[in-house]
Amino acid sequence: MNDKTEKMKFPYINRELSWMDFNARVLEEAFERENPIMERIRFLAISASNLDEFFMVRVAGVKEQVNSDYRAEDPSGLTPKQLLPLLSNKIHTFAEKQYSCLHRSIFPAMRKSNISFIFPDEMNPDQLHFISDYFDKVLFPVLTPLAVDTSRPFPLLANKSLNIAVRLKGEEDSYFAVVQVPSILSRFLEVPSDHGKVYVLLENVIMYKLEELFELSDIRSACPFRMTRNSDLDIDEESEDLLIEIQKSIKKRKRGKPVRLELLQKCDPETRKFLIDMLDISEDEIYELPGPLDLTFFSKFASIPEYENLCFKPIEPVYPPADFWGYDNIFEAIREKDRMVHHPYESFETVVDFVRRAAEDKNVLAIKQTLYRVSGHSPIVAALITAAENGKQVTVLVELKARFDEENNILWAKKLEEAGCHVIYGLAGLKTHCKILLVVRRDEDGIRRYLHMGTGNYNDSTAKIYTDIGVFTCKEPYGTDASSLFNVLTGYSRPPEYNRFVVAPHGMRNFFQRMIEKEIANAQQGLPCGITAKVNSLVDPEIIMLLYKASQANVPIRLLVRGICCLIPGLTGISENITVHSIVGQLLEHSRIFRFENAGNPKIYMGSADWMQRNLDRRVELIFPIEEEDLRQRAFSILDLMLSDNINTRMMQSDTVYTHIDKRGKAPCNCQIEFSRLARAAVSKFIEQDGNKPFHPIYSSELRK
Repeated sequence: MNDKTEKMKFPYINRELSWMDFNARVLEEAFERENPIMERIRFLAISASNLDEFFMVRVAGVKEQVNSDYRAEDPSGLTPKQLLPLLSNKIHTFAEKQYSCLHRSIFPAMRKSNISFIFPDEMNPDQLHFISDYFDKVLFPVLTPLAVDTSRPFPLLANKSLNIAVRLKGEEDSYFAVVQVPSILSRFLEVPSDHGKVYVLLENVIMYKLEELFELSDIRSACPFRMTRNSDLDIDEESEDLLIEIQKSIKKRKRGKPVRLELLQKCDPETRKFLIDMLDISEDEIYELPGPLDLTFFSKFASIPEYENLCFKPIEPVYPPADFWGYDNIFEAIREKDRMVHHPYESFETVVDFVRRAAEDKNVLAIKQTLYRVSGHSPIVAALITAAENGKQVTVLVELKARFDEENNILWAKKLEEAGCHVIYGLAGLKTHCKILLVVRRDEDGIRRYLHMGTGNYNDSTAKIYTDIGVFTCKEPYGTDASSLFNVLTGYSRPPEYNRFVVAPHGMRNFFQRMIEKEIANAQQGLPCGITAKVNSLVDPEIIMLLYKASQANVPIRLLVRGICCLIPGLTGISENITVHSIVGQLLEHSRIFRFENAGNPKIYMGSADWMQRNLDRRVELIFPIEEEDLRQRAFSILDLMLSDNINTRMMQSDTVYTHIDKRGKAPCNCQIEFSRLARAAVSKFIEQDGNKPFHPIYSSELRK
């Protein structure tokens, strides 16, 4: 695939460059004047947080490849050495757009709402007195200026911490000090004002009062700076104790090599050179910005309760969902038929209640669950601990290698073990990413397995802002498959032949290849054909080549890809039958759904896997079919509604540029708002029915029962 003609047969966008295009779509929402101002601020913060993680993992990885002289081309034809300058240019341009958005668009819009950030030199005497008092009483006791000279080396600064470099006049040459802006305090401080809401940033308060920190020194300059470190863990999975090995690696992450230095544009040359020398940073790793540095703080700012009226109208989950309305016993509801919940339109509390009920139910014998990312105060984990304390056999696979959640997962794993749960710390060489929960219960007619399978994590916090789908069933083929899967995860069982499940890494790639090839064969025979897939990322070269092959066989292919998409649609003779939609809106699209037309008898699957090499080859993933007819139709309608969205959707063109859908002559359709409306409407029918029932008076005799 080295020569140009071969590359033309396989158009492929580099993964890192495609990710930057995705983050650009996030930033576009910060420019969008129709979005409420606090939501625009939040999108700007998300774009900054995304970029931080991108540097810590992906950019750091490319730099390591360059440093190790790795010369292999990726499917787009780029070597790491060729990619790095392209990536650097794209990121520098992106950073310029972030600050253009902030200063030319967001700050003026904030001022229209009487909200502003000011500097000390813009303050009146009362405001200056206020920040001086705050400095003396709150900031000064917390700050620790660190001198840097021949006897005191440059400090080991925390990844992503905000610091101030101070240049001081010495007897002959300048010397330096570093002051860390304390992350334990709020980054922004409201100051008294007769005209609207006025804020100042903590680093500006510190710089205003620097002379009090360096009373005996002559301050020549001060400049905020921020450093990002390589934070990808290098884990020896053959270690005897994986828990200890990961804890060691987390500590190494704090000492990772710097991969980015952010500076204010007005940083004086001597201070700039000092930081470059101390951090061993190259010129292309420096980002000189108009400030403020670290835009991620705007996420907390946008969440100030009094600004709720300047945010999106919240999407309130309905509880219980229509599928569970009127059932006091969740096991009875699942025995009657399979149930589907669509989060966050339908509350994640349904899943939490399932675990809680199982923990308390005297007929439940065992609970088995996989946990990839959970919240800091997880009600799911609390229920599992209760179940163990109630004598149930509880087995939990906690994935310790979930990036940036390692410490949280270690904490929960230890608590689960202390409560008597059997805990497995993932599998050597594989991440366990599947989302599955199995409850074994003794019913009147024998032992029955109740099952929840999902597209998203068992995380009650992210379930409020991530769109995901879960299915409950107690059908025997699924229960048998679930037991087999847990036996693979917890013991030395070989992967079995599953009844319904499609499981990576042993069977999923072949499954998708078979399904796509079948659609090609159907097209060639003149039978109904088509592929619709919703994923977070589409990267895998083999899947992309098969989709191109299907397009060339006239198979219509509709792709909903929120993030990275390495496939290029609309290319004549290659991909003109493929469309790529990307939905970026109020909620983060997270569900994975796959529909195959199957000669007129459509099949639909859901699960945890994206179309990436890591998901298909290096993770334990689960895809499951939706078989009950009413749930199938609902799943079809979910895909159709998302494909009808013309508010949150951009479509990739054949030149790889994403453009908004032309809404002229079309009714506006925001699929996320419409899903919320549909969930409320479904429940309102039951409320109306209940409202027609006669009132039930309560007598004193009933109270005494």
